[in-house]
Amino acid sequence: MSIFTPEAESANYEVFRDSLSAVLIQRLTQTPAKPARRSKHQQNKAPEPLSEDAEDLSDFIDYIGSEVFTTLPAPLRTLDWHTWSTSPSLQSAYSLPLTAQDVSPLVTTLDPSISDSLFAYGITTSTETAPLPSTSSALVLTLPDLLAPILTAYLTTLTAPPPPPSSTKAQAQASGCEICGRDWINLSYHHLIPRFVHAKAVKRGWHRPDELQNVAWLCGACHARVHAFAGHEELARRYYTVELLMAEPEMVAWAGWVGKLRWKGTGKRREGV
Repeated sequence: MSIFTPEAESANYEVFRDSLSAVLIQRLTQTPAKPARRSKHQQNKAPEPLSEDAEDLSDFIDYIGSEVFTTLPAPLRTLDWHTWSTSPSLQSAYSLPLTAQDVSPLVTTLDPSISDSLFAYGITTSTETAPLPSTSSALVLTLPDLLAPILTAYLTTLTAPPPPPSSTKAQAQASGCEICGRDWINLSYHHLIPRFVHAKAVKRGWHRPDELQNVAWLCGACHARVHAFAGHEELARRYYTVELLMAEPEMVAWAGWVGKLRWKGTGKRREGV
């Protein structure tokens, strides 16, 4: 499927799609859901069928990603660190982390088929495009509920201070994600010993202070999977290197599966699908 975004927005779209894929993959692999009966209009627009097949899932993520991204306000589609850091109005309008209430106005013009498709596959549990009252069940997941962490991750990536020297980034990108190996998807660096437990890790003797800044270059999906696999303290104590993570069969299976995902138009041949 073609992605209709202006050239200037292409890099940001890739970041958004990576943030989206991390959440959708997590939702789809948590609860295998059979799609509900869908209208003829929906069948004509969304990739069919959706399954754990890498090509089907890639098409679905592209479909949802392009539809949502193109409806975002222009300042969000073209955002970068410099613009964010010099614009108090943007920082005020999109104070992080975003909530469902923050996201709701951004999806008012979104094609209803997007909400219907997400609901049909069990990714959301409601077709509502407005956040429900706080008294509603916590098990109800609306479209704004789903998009809030996705847009938060997207904006967090774009508004982060410049990363380590570009040579380091270029070398990491050429090597690919340290878990799944994909070298064409956006990577960012992540602390192998989560920053939330740095003080505790030193105090309890788990690590020396000089070991706390060890990082790995990961794609968004693999970063999300690492945190779903183990909590902060367990990561700090047992899985503080990529090698330790990849010694676990669950992570090996994950890497093999997610490594098959390819977005159309990346110039890379689909492999293993």
